[in-house]
Amino acid sequence: MNKVTLYIDGRELTAPEGEKLLFIALENDIYIPHLCAVKEEGRPSACCRLCFVEVDGRKKPVTACTVCVSDGMKVSTRTPAVDRLVRTAFELLLSDHRLDCDNCPKNKSCALQKIAGERGLKLGLPRLNKLEREYIYDDSTEKLTFDSSRCVLCGKCIAADKKIEAGAIGFAHRGLNRRISTFYEGKLADSSCKECLLCVKACPVGALY
Repeated sequence: MNKVTLYIDGRELTAPEGEKLLFIALENDIYIPHLCAVKEEGRPSACCRLCFVEVDGRKKPVTACTVCVSDGMKVSTRTPAVDRLVRTAFELLLSDHRLDCDNCPKNKSCALQKIAGERGLKLGLPRLNKLEREYIYDDSTEKLTFDSSRCVLCGKCIAADKKIEAGAIGFAHRGLNRRISTFYEGKLADSSCKECLLCVKACPVGALY
């Protein structure tokens, strides 16, 4: 595979041609906020809208998980436009997230806490109102619990589920009603879930534990 030279925040890097920019940055200890990207998945969903960067020659910021590296590429991970987009996307996530960190099973190891710490963002809603909706709490299985009030819809649990071809969970509905669900929206205990806990390990927040 051909190698290319690129520059991220002024740092010169060498990477395989065609690799996604997000993963090259992360592999070189350059942090870019992200929730949904899974390297093994191939085509990224880009649904979390957190990994924006600016690339010289492009008019607008782009998502790092969808852009392939190229020779001579120059990337900035922090600009006013990027910071504004990341902040807005982060607050939109929090508007549909139960902010109860002290009682969360993922406290101190949560991806949202990491993003907030890295980018100086507040785990609160200074500009937006909290969405009011009904959430699902499913503790029907012996080994795991699903709490949709903490779900960020990143899809990593679905990708993990596919690894063992269980097909127990997937996305249901669209727009504001989108959520993780079992087939026919039943209980996990009544699904094809094998309780392997791969979804729990993949979850970046406290939705599955």
